[in-house]
Amino acid sequence: MLLLAIAFAALMKVAGGAIALSRNAAAHDEVALWARSLLDSAYVTEPLQPGRRSGSFDHAYRWQLDVTPWNPPGPRVDGAMLQLYRLDLTVNWGSAARPQVAHFSTLRLGTPVAAAGGAP
Repeated sequence: MLLLAIAFAALMKVAGGAIALSRNAAAHDEVALWARSLLDSAYVTEPLQPGRRSGSFDHAYRWQLDVTPWNPPGPRVDGAMLQLYRLDLTVNWGSAARPQVAHFSTLRLGTPVAAAGGAP
């Protein structure tokens, strides 16, 4: 009986760990969906502007989006009609005791900052 009790306790520990891993994976999946939605819709109806935005998806997930001009390696082209911008998204969730963070980055093509003032 003692052997069965020890084996059962070990199996319950493994099952509890599997449930925790499953919840963690589900939270990361949800964050990835929220992040993709935000990055896909950011600056679609307005010109790209360097800077920082922040907000929350719901009561659990907080985000911060940093937009900076990005230049590929090599010689710069002055007077270019288009500019690449790097969008860096950080999503935070979880408790203060166990904070979780995910980072996402992408590039988006827009007009240079000087030309974006009057462009739609």
